[in-house]
Amino acid sequence: MAMARRSASHLLSSFRPFSLLLQPHIADAPSPAAAAAAASARRAMSSASVMRARDEKDAARWRESMDRMRNIGISAHIDSGKTTLTERVLYYTGRIHEIHEVRGRDGVGAKMDSMDLEREKGITIQSAATYCTWKGYQVNIIDTPGHVDFTIEVERALRVLDGAILVLCSVGGVQSQSITVDRQMRRYEIPRVAFINKLDRMGADPWKVLNQARSKLRHHNAAVQVPIGLEEEFDGLVDLVELKAFKFEGSSGQNVTTADIPSNMQDLVMEKRRELIEVVSEVDDQLAEAFLNDEPIDANQLKAAIRRATVARKFIPVYMGSAFKNKGVQPLLDGVLDYLPCPMEVENYALDQNKSEEKVLLAGTPAEPLVALAFKLEEGRFGQLTYLRIYDGVIRKGDFIHNVNTGKKIKVPRLVRMHSNEMEDIQEAHAGQIVAVFGVDCASGDTFTDGTVKYTMTSMNVPEPVMSLAVSPISKDSGGQFSKALNRFQKEDPTFRVGLDPESGQVDAKVGKPRVNFRETITHRAEFDYLHKKQSGGQGQYGRVCG
Repeated sequence: MAMARRSASHLLSSFRPFSLLLQPHIADAPSPAAAAAAASARRAMSSASVMRARDEKDAARWRESMDRMRNIGISAHIDSGKTTLTERVLYYTGRIHEIHEVRGRDGVGAKMDSMDLEREKGITIQSAATYCTWKGYQVNIIDTPGHVDFTIEVERALRVLDGAILVLCSVGGVQSQSITVDRQMRRYEIPRVAFINKLDRMGADPWKVLNQARSKLRHHNAAVQVPIGLEEEFDGLVDLVELKAFKFEGSSGQNVTTADIPSNMQDLVMEKRRELIEVVSEVDDQLAEAFLNDEPIDANQLKAAIRRATVARKFIPVYMGSAFKNKGVQPLLDGVLDYLPCPMEVENYALDQNKSEEKVLLAGTPAEPLVALAFKLEEGRFGQLTYLRIYDGVIRKGDFIHNVNTGKKIKVPRLVRMHSNEMEDIQEAHAGQIVAVFGVDCASGDTFTDGTVKYTMTSMNVPEPVMSLAVSPISKDSGGQFSKALNRFQKEDPTFRVGLDPESGQVDAKVGKPRVNFRETITHRAEFDYLHKKQSGGQGQYGRVCG
């Protein structure tokens, strides 16, 4: 106690000379100049403390905003239910107010399939971006195509995302394009959760699909849910982390109710929970210690371990459900919040052009200089629409930004957030967000900064073209316009390659048939004896070949 008083006394005496310096001398009245200087110093100190408090408050606000953000993509093989799943997500989060089917008879179609051709064919052709809010979190979603023909759309979407949902069909299992999109996710080091869809269909077997993911995709995974019934009897899910049963009631499954685990499922649930803990323990030391010491593991411990392992890309939690039957979507959304990373938990690198393309780890915060990647271009109603993923800093409407690839300085005339083909005007956007700008001349893959740094983002993987066409203009006068059109296509689509013949002019074009290389070979034995005659006056000539 005496020591504490001595310490306090010493602390006060150590501050006393500084406090006396700030006080006017009692005996002598200060001069007007000295008084003004002292007042100015006090104002400066007060202003500095206010600015520091404001900066700390802003930093805390940005940090909370970033923590409550998820950027995810939904990818799968053709007809696994990606767009149907996205439609349910938008409905349950309140972004749309009624559900339309991908191949609906009402002529409306799914929200994310905005192209006429997409609605006519019932497939996704181009990736579409949207955003929604779930339990106070902002979730930016990109729905991608499943056809291999449009794989570049998946490639550039995954290039800018922080996490993904890999959708697998409970009947079809792991299919060819499932392997392709999983390889793309692995290439960009994206943490992911898996969703085994269509448990209501005849022949559904989620455990077969889970084992296929382990063998064909080399996933270190385990189920975090167990279905209550399958096919026509699919009635709900049991959460293995919380040990609760979920039922989905209401006309569109919007009411999620909890119940006790069915008595006939108790053994299966405990077996699958133990398997989940064992699999996660193999890649998480904290959980492994508790598991090996045979300590009871509660829901919070298990959830934290699953998150650590998922963000580190060492584990893939497997969810289940039926998007079409409106079952299992809300728990999957909870899983996105619980297990997929926020933008600050993902390592993104840029190349510093001033230092021979030295790799620079981006902080991923709004406090840094602006760094944004143009990952997708569209020709919209109001001109070129450029999709941007912001990695660092803040972009505002009216700001000047620099295209590092071309060296041009450009003003941002309009800034929007996308909801499929609809736009919402915004004044600013910060690191971690996906937005779009109008009137910005650039190509897909260009990097924008505020001019204080000269960073470029690493490029996306672009597959080689598999088809070629020969084109030539009808008139020589149209060469300039044709060249501009081809350049615009190249800017929009990284897979579109153009090689110009110096003798060709270029907008009305003659299009040649695609050429496919092939070779012929002899398949069986045959005898031949042929006489070839050529008569051109005189005796003529002939040749005979036999074999």
